[in-house]
Amino acid sequence: MQHDLAYRGIQSGSLQVTDLYATSATDADIEYYKMRAFIEDKGYFPEHKALFVYRSDLLTRFPDLREAPHALESRISAEDMIAMNGRAKLHDVHEEEVAVDFIARTLGKQLAWVRESHTDKLVKYTKDHLFLVCISLLTAITLGVLLGIAAFKIPSLAQIILRTVNVIQTVPSLALLVMMIPLLGIGAVPAIVALFLYSLLPIVRNTYQGLFDISSDFRESSVALGLPGGVRLRLIEIPMASRAILAGIKTSAVINIGTAILGALIGAGSYGQPILTGIRLDDTGLILLGAIPAAELALLARGFFEVCERFVVPKGLKI
Repeated sequence: MQHDLAYRGIQSGSLQVTDLYATSATDADIEYYKMRAFIEDKGYFPEHKALFVYRSDLLTRFPDLREAPHALESRISAEDMIAMNGRAKLHDVHEEEVAVDFIARTLGKQLAWVRESHTDKLVKYTKDHLFLVCISLLTAITLGVLLGIAAFKIPSLAQIILRTVNVIQTVPSLALLVMMIPLLGIGAVPAIVALFLYSLLPIVRNTYQGLFDISSDFRESSVALGLPGGVRLRLIEIPMASRAILAGIKTSAVINIGTAILGALIGAGSYGQPILTGIRLDDTGLILLGAIPAAELALLARGFFEVCERFVVPKGLKI
């Protein structure tokens, strides 16, 4: 279990014991939750060391970095770590500020650092979230409507298309994100692909169902008038199915915005970043900094497509 949640479990009484980071018990949560740490001196748990892992070409591009990480070797004692963790966890000092102060005190190097305001952070998280949502949703709308039309026009493909998007939707969103990592790595690209796949079902299903539910009388009348298939689709079938199609897009948008929060788990940013950090630091303000805007964005998206419905759906269908 994630340590931060395990500590809360001990505080609430649902857990009796959990492991700690480091045998020297440098975790600030010990003092924060008023727990007692038992030092494990039997060598049962393997000893873990902190290492720097970097790309082989990094030192070619930035040769000065070769010695920089080694400057901290054996310079951080258990007492220093306890003090730094305590400042970040107990006194709500930003982690970067704690690190900069330690480097200045220990190595005598002054590093420039500007603390971001909540407004700056919110703008950044909003940009990241909108980037993930807009690209994945627009792609899903384009392909989803085309797949729905293909399923309606080619009956032999209908079951294949609908079953495929149904199967994708049954995969848990977190599992789908994780499945993208071996294929596309981490960051925005795998998150966008996963969100795109997860957004397809409502659009494809509603497009197909909206076209399928059109009365046969309308189709027969358009054929009798001599309208080609493409014209019938553009002027009669799509407009008549527009309400169902928009309903699918609206549902897909809300799902997409909510699922995009998980993108933070694979380094894609989004409103999930402050939520995860808030859970780790037990900071309700940070959690709300991500949760409230995400909920508001979902409501805005829903309202946007409801407004679009007024202009897209033919007047005759609104009666």
